[in-house]
Amino acid sequence: MTGTQSVDRAAELLRLVVQADAAPSYSDLVAASGLARSTVSRLLGALERGGLVEREGAGYRGGRLFADYAARFDRVEELARVAHVHLEGVAAATGETVNLAVARGTRVVHVDQVDARYVLGSVSWVGVDVPSHCSSLGKVLLAWGAVRRPSGRLEVRTPSSVATHADLDAELDRTRERGYAVTRGELEDGLDGVAVPVRGTEGAVVAALGVSGPTFRIGARHAEVAELLRTAATAVERDLRARRRFLAESPARSGNKSGPPSVDPYEQT
Repeated sequence: MTGTQSVDRAAELLRLVVQADAAPSYSDLVAASGLARSTVSRLLGALERGGLVEREGAGYRGGRLFADYAARFDRVEELARVAHVHLEGVAAATGETVNLAVARGTRVVHVDQVDARYVLGSVSWVGVDVPSHCSSLGKVLLAWGAVRRPSGRLEVRTPSSVATHADLDAELDRTRERGYAVTRGELEDGLDGVAVPVRGTEGAVVAALGVSGPTFRIGARHAEVAELLRTAATAVERDLRARRRFLAESPARSGNKSGPPSVDPYEQT
């Protein structure tokens, strides 16, 4: 059996497990797949070791990797829900676009936005792929190790973009020292950004909260905007801790299925 055949057959077993109404047994999987018993045994063992399936009584169900994957995105959705009211507060105070972003590999992903009240500057960044070193949100996530550093030559979007890794090191040092990141026309000419870190319940930086707008409106207000963002980030962190306490004390943990989910979406792993 070639490597490709093994992958195909393992994928078929995994499909049978995941799509089954009840946890299929070893014999069920042999019958449904048409594979030799020895082949099914070997492939199930590999899937189990990899966390893709696990035993449930005499049967098999999807493994912990499915739960880990789902929890990652559940945490992001819950973070956005908790933070949204605070984004609205910053938007009301500044009039500018406010974004919440998280790290995904080497990418900075915008997961929530409140638009500017001005026509100029009201652009949706949700789903837009932005180089981390050109973005104030990205600089925050880079500075506190939440996103992987770009490798190779840095992309230069404007003459003001950070162009070398030495300059990036210096910029990240400044970001950590003052507690917030700034961009000055580094992604687009005439566009400035300010961002601060948001920490999860275990203290690690899990997101960045930022404001962007035209240089002529916020270029002289970086420190003022940063202070507003710090206040909002502190409020988000407070609400995350309160949610964790609520979940810990919820009747759902003692079997009351009508209560809220018993899994803390912000617990660091």
